[in-house]
Amino acid sequence: MHNGASSRVFKNAAKLRESLTESEIRLWEFLKTKPLGHKFRRQHPIAGYVLDFYCHKLRLSIELDGGYHFSKEQRAKDAVRTSYLKELGISELRFSNKQILEDFEPTIVLLMTILREGPPFRVGASAGDLTAR
Repeated sequence: MHNGASSRVFKNAAKLRESLTESEIRLWEFLKTKPLGHKFRRQHPIAGYVLDFYCHKLRLSIELDGGYHFSKEQRAKDAVRTSYLKELGISELRFSNKQILEDFEPTIVLLMTILREGPPFRVGASAGDLTAR
């Protein structure tokens, strides 16, 4: 379930759980209600990464992107991570902090639509295709 995450990654995950961002707190308040019966974990270690939210049953990661995720360098790092998770059979759904903080209800409707659809998830680049970005 952790795919060889090191003790360093586990320690980092524990620290991150203690200092959630405002958007992470808001989404966690929803996810901890187990929407559609799906249990999510927050700041979950997988290999060398810490996933913001993870549902093992669905093999789904939900990531919240702050401003730095939109830099060219960070987008490249995120693409490597997404590719690696895909190799592990984990789908990744990305929302911006702005979506969570300013458009929460429509974002949750979108998330629930995706969860109802179930795997394999159609997540990617445009909201018109039932995606988060």
